[in-house]
Amino acid sequence: MDEYTFTENFNNQERPSKTYLCYEVERLDGNATIPLDEYKGFVRNKGLDQPEEPCHAELYFLGKIRSWNLDRNQHYRLTCFISWSPCYDCAQKLTTFLKENRHISLHILASRIYTRNHFGCHQSGLCELQAAGARITIMTFEDFKHCWETFVDHKGKPFQPWEGLNVKSQALCAELQAILKTQQN
Repeated sequence: MDEYTFTENFNNQERPSKTYLCYEVERLDGNATIPLDEYKGFVRNKGLDQPEEPCHAELYFLGKIRSWNLDRNQHYRLTCFISWSPCYDCAQKLTTFLKENRHISLHILASRIYTRNHFGCHQSGLCELQAAGARITIMTFEDFKHCWETFVDHKGKPFQPWEGLNVKSQALCAELQAILKTQQN
């Protein structure tokens, strides 16, 4: 992805209407992890302004995973860096996927928390996803830097954090912890 697209969509100070999901896959072999570079990339949602049927980025990602036919006798870790945490419906679909694919673990790192669902059900979706075994965290400076270096055509430029990145990440982390802790009680 180009620099502008990354900064516009992952800047945790902004509220873009698009969702981007960058992903990488590792095969777990005992204590070792083996990166599978052929399963690395990014997808984005398709909105009403596009010719294709509207679809959330997570659903495109699930379609990709299914097309890979990962060996059920191996264990894999999927790491997703996403510009918005999953909505309730996407969290439900990811939860179902994890329950059906016990050989796959999922770590979602979100730039910001999606809160446009009715009646706060986004919160219960995230909690159910965590209960299914997904690890859900907020992106930190190091995570943004990793995305920049891994998924952005940065032309050799180092990652330049935007003003307030760390403060916003810490606030969102506290908000996410409160959401996930609420359901545990």
